[in-house]
Parts: sequence; structure tokens; C-alpha cells
Amino acid sequence: MENKNIWRTYSTEQLEELESHAKEYMNFLDNGKTERECIDTIVNMIEKAGYQELQSLIKQNKALNEGDKVYSVWMNKSIAMFQLGKRPMSEGMNILGAHLDSPRLDIKQNPVYEEGGFAYLDTHYYGGVKKYQWVTIPLAIHGVVIKKDGTTVEINVGENEDDPVFFISDLLIHLAAEQLEKKASKVIEGEALDIIIGNKPLIIDKKGEKGSKEEKHAKDAVKKGIFAILKESYDIDEEDFISAELEVVPAGKAREAGFDRSMVLAYGQDDRICAFSSLKAMLEVDGTDRTTCCILVDKEEIGSVGATGMQSRFFENAVAEVMNLTGDYSELNVRRCLASSCMLSSDVSSAFDPSFASSFDKKNVAYLGNGMVINKFTGSRGKVNSNDANAEYMGHIRAIFDKEKVHFQTAELGKVDLGGGGTIAYILALYGMNVIDSGVAVMNMHAPWEATSKADIYEAKRGYVAFLNAASL
Repeated sequence: MENKNIWRTYSTEQLEELESHAKEYMNFLDNGKTERECIDTIVNMIEKAGYQELQSLIKQNKALNEGDKVYSVWMNKSIAMFQLGKRPMSEGMNILGAHLDSPRLDIKQNPVYEEGGFAYLDTHYYGGVKKYQWVTIPLAIHGVVIKKDGTTVEINVGENEDDPVFFISDLLIHLAAEQLEKKASKVIEGEALDIIIGNKPLIIDKKGEKGSKEEKHAKDAVKKGIFAILKESYDIDEEDFISAELEVVPAGKAREAGFDRSMVLAYGQDDRICAFSSLKAMLEVDGTDRTTCCILVDKEEIGSVGATGMQSRFFENAVAEVMNLTGDYSELNVRRCLASSCMLSSDVSSAFDPSFASSFDKKNVAYLGNGMVINKFTGSRGKVNSNDANAEYMGHIRAIFDKEKVHFQTAELGKVDLGGGGTIAYILALYGMNVIDSGVAVMNMHAPWEATSKADIYEAKRGYVAFLNAASL
């Protein structure tokens, strides 16, 4: 099957819609560099569209009917959205599922130290990263600090033009002869990914006033200077880092890429590109035969574990609660609902990179600008840890996309023995539902800055809309 670049297929009206979608997507990326920030942005969007919070409806014991829209947030990091269809939920739903977490650096619980006249924050990398990619670039700190009295302090430093940024140092080329002999995995090691946050010592005069040239308490003076700033700006102390969730991410906004502005270059596109397109599809569909659902979860990059990952019971519990408010609940009906559902596991795929052509099977790889991507299976090597979708379901999805003239391509994650990857697909498949991976091709995947095609982003949204409206296998 020959895949073709799809830019030439669009009408003027479609090109305008494509650019509008890309602009909104880039704004979403700028406002959602962490899972918590994504959830805040999403809730604001869906409540304007008429979605109601599930827990509030449960307290009111309010009955739900066809057309009602509800959502449930779990621990401020995962969300499930439902729009009730004409048919009972026990007959199945059409589900879009993506993840909101992205590779990054997490601040440790006892992170601040001083060495060689610099104050540092000790980090632990999250997800699959090439560690050498994170040095000498501007970094921002996002997250929350929870104080002992329960107060939440939000941190977001490094994104505004007048904000300071942070960085990880690297050895100068003049002294790097030994370093350059190392394997790429060893050039920068995990414990060396500590970010520099200051170099100016706290100076106090004899009267206790800042600004004098006479230093007092010279030991760890730079560290003390940093904590003086944190106390003044956020009213937090060193112990407050114990109950903090702070994420270090690349500083800067999503940008259009190329003279033709055909691409998006930004942090966190894996997998916020599919999360946003799934969200937009949910907001676009209305009056569907089957209940439509969108689940956007945390922790996929580290195995979908924990209370906010796809392996938790959060989603199953939300389905049970919604069914209870429709009067359709029983343990058997919940099982029937999940087993009869159809799902697109909306996650990204690797894009062909001509600079590293030997890593790809050119016949079975996704290309930027050739439409959304369907991966019948993921996993690694012998399809290990993969959801391998049935041919019948693959045929059903093809028919839906062809009918709506959605441009799509099929792909694998590189050559067979070179590696691979997984998604949340296999977890939902445990319920017996039909699941297939479907998303967008990404270059530089898991790098601080990833590249995608505006055309593919647009086609993904179109494909998700078509799926929500028509899937019924």
C-alpha cells in the first residue's frame, strides 16, 4: 500500500480548520506541561461544553439520561469523560484512551544541596530518556508543594519571558577527550542530572540586613540564599520538599517548525498530541448511538502503574458509578459494558527519520504528513507485551475511516529486533474489548523537543470523531 503526503488533498476550508486546530493544540501544550496542569485545562474546557462532575451528581443521586455529559477526575492526574448514547451502556461504549504524562526530570524529596559555589536540585529522571539530551538547555520547574497544614502552593518558574530558567551543566569540549570515549548511555548518567538553581550567596550584615558586603553564616550561603527567595516568594521551607511534586521540563512554548510552518516542535507531544485530539473529538460529537468515552491517564511512561495509572481500578469504578446513575448497574452489566466496548488506544508512533533510515522498515513505518497511524500491534521484538488487534477489528476501523475519508497509514515501531514500546492498549484488552493503537507519528520521540505534522494532528482528530460516531463491532 502506497502512502502519500496528504497536504495536497485539502480544500481551503480544511486548511483553515487544520491551522485552527494546530493553534489550539499548541496553546494546550503551553498550558499543560504536567499532568495536573493538563487536567486543570481540560476541566475548564469540558465544563464550558456542559460536562458535569460525577462525584457531585453521586451526592445528589441525580439520574443520568441520554445525551448527559459527565466527567470524573482522579487525584488531579487522570480523567474519564462520558457522553451517554441512545443504547444502554451494558451494550458497550466507544472509547478513546491516551496518556498525559511525558518523560521529564522529577525533583527528589531531599533535593537541595550546595557544591562548588552552586546550589543544586537533585533529580530522578522519569520515563525513557536519552539523558545527554537534557544538558545545557533552558529548563523550567512546574508542580505543587503541599504544606503540613494542607495548603497547596503551585510552582511554575521558567516559562514567562521575565522568569529565570535553570540548567544542567556539561563538560566543556576542551576537556572532554575521556567523556567522548564513553557510550551515549554513560556520557551523562542519572545522578548527574541535577539542575543548577543559583550561584549567589546570602549576604547579611551585622545588623541582620541583606545586601551588606560582610558575610555571615558563610557555610552553604548559596543554598541559604535560595531558601530565602523561596520563603519570600512561596512561603515554603526545606522540609516542604518532602511533600512536593515538582517536575523539570524544557522551558519555552510550542513552536511552528519549518519555513512552511507545516510542523509543531514542542515538549510533551507524546502523548498530549493524542490526548488533545481525543478531547476535541469528544467535544465535537453529539447524539451518538453508543455512549462515548475518553480516558486520559497518568503513569503510562513508567508502566501505567499506581493509583492514577491505567492499571488502577479508577476507570472501572467510574464506569460503575455512571451506570448506577443511569439505572443500568450490576456487576454483570459493568462486565458486559467493558467487554462489548470498542477502543482506540490513542498513542503516538515513531516517524521515519531519513537521518537514521537503517532503524526502520520503510514499508512498515509512519511518515510525517501521511495521516494518522494505526498500529495493529506494538510491543518489542516478538510482540512481547503487545496488544495484537484482531483482523476483524482492523477491518471495521478501516471501513469507518474510508467512509469518512480519513487519511491513515499503518506502521510498526521500527525494525523487529531493535527495540519497541508499549501503550495502555493491552490493559483495556484485559476486559475482552476490541482495542487497537491509533495515533500520530512523532520525530525525536521522548526528546525534550518532539516534532509532528499539523496534517497528522488534524487527521487524528477527524479519525477519532469518525470512530466515536460509528464504531459498533
